[in-house]
Amino acid sequence: MASKSQHNAPKAKSPNGKAAPQGQWGRAWEVDWFSLASVIFLLLFAPFIVYYFIMACDQYSCSLTAPVLDIATGRASLADIWAKTPPVTAKAAQLYALWVSFQVLLYSWLPDFCHRFLPGYVGGVQEGAITPAGIVNKYEVNGLQAWLITHLLWFANAYLLSWFSPTIIFDNWIPLLWCANILGYAVSTFAMIKGYLFPTSAEDCKFTGNFFYNYMMGIEFNPRIGKWFDFKLFFNGRPGIVAWTLINLSFAAKQQELYGHVTNSMILVNVLQAIYVLDFFWNETWYLKTIDICHDHFGWYLGWGDCVWLPYLYTLQGLYLVYHPVQLSTPNALGILLLGLVGYYIFRMTNHQKDLFRRTDGRCLIWGKKPKAIECSYTSADGLKHHSKLLVSGFWGVARHFNYTGDLMGSLAYCLACGGGHLLPYFYIIYMTILLTHRCLRDEHRCANKYGRDWERYIAAVPYRLLPGIF
Repeated sequence: MASKSQHNAPKAKSPNGKAAPQGQWGRAWEVDWFSLASVIFLLLFAPFIVYYFIMACDQYSCSLTAPVLDIATGRASLADIWAKTPPVTAKAAQLYALWVSFQVLLYSWLPDFCHRFLPGYVGGVQEGAITPAGIVNKYEVNGLQAWLITHLLWFANAYLLSWFSPTIIFDNWIPLLWCANILGYAVSTFAMIKGYLFPTSAEDCKFTGNFFYNYMMGIEFNPRIGKWFDFKLFFNGRPGIVAWTLINLSFAAKQQELYGHVTNSMILVNVLQAIYVLDFFWNETWYLKTIDICHDHFGWYLGWGDCVWLPYLYTLQGLYLVYHPVQLSTPNALGILLLGLVGYYIFRMTNHQKDLFRRTDGRCLIWGKKPKAIECSYTSADGLKHHSKLLVSGFWGVARHFNYTGDLMGSLAYCLACGGGHLLPYFYIIYMTILLTHRCLRDEHRCANKYGRDWERYIAAVPYRLLPGIF
């Protein structure tokens, strides 16, 4: 949900001299000390965190404490650990360049045809939400098509063509990490320079005067090259999320190579995470109206995060299972599968209920009944008064962000599939809990500013955020 713009707030000047409307959409206009400290912390330590996790698996069999103990007791030094880390290689660089180029080609040059023969799928040219400057961008929604083509080629290679080993991603995992970092920093730096010198829409830019905040959180709202290449949609969806399922398949292939079989835990991780990825691409048009596209600017947070953080830390369960194969008992496997599927059902149906309510303006049935809603109003940046409705029926009457609850249930299922031997595969549920809780608070702060007393009425009707009776 968009936040309330401050109609009487002073105007902020962009580098080209134009006045940009100063509201509370997207990221901040001014940087407080806590935000700046958080930004600098992430810029300094997020790359190290990724390296630490991957190095721990490569050198310490996925133990997060062993490297620290080795250094503390003098058995190893940072220089020793670094010396054992595989460097970037020509093969990895060529592989990564080919991968990104292929995804750019599928994104930019191949119009979507899936929407022509897949019932219920919405693809092709679609409009995004209106930006704060009043611009409505058009997108070529073809992520599902890119995913299908990529995976058809992967399986054709694995079973027919044999151009490369299915373990190629695992075998080059750390050299590919350096390539992903290079792209992440390159695209983030380019996006910042572009925001200053030749923005796609100067009116949708934000400048704080603080270099670190501008670099991390981004200046441009929707940086583009040409008419169709949208940085935010491409890097949010491709190449990281398309690669997610390929990475898991490569991990499964490595497990087969090392142990002669693929464990049921590896199959669970592949299946449950593939459901999540396919859901993302099937609903890519819906994604155009989410907080990522509608409020976040494009900076290091998204550029580097989508290139490095997502593919390397969201796949830790599969990587862990290569080093520690876990064969779950049938009851445990079925329980974890059920948890993941129920979590996905809640996640998808919660979002579907809100989408249905919006599309029909409340003229629909939710759980067999006419939905209830809180009538509310807000004033936009141009001074006009608007009316809206906040759904309080179905899952939206259970908790204000029950879609996040379903997401967390699925995340927990991925981790539980790895057993209880190490902490490392549980990083994902810890991270997602922090991320989604913070997103709850950020979204509610925006809605409180936007709706005022109407938001207080909504909170009274739906008192819990994620867990009924608890939070």
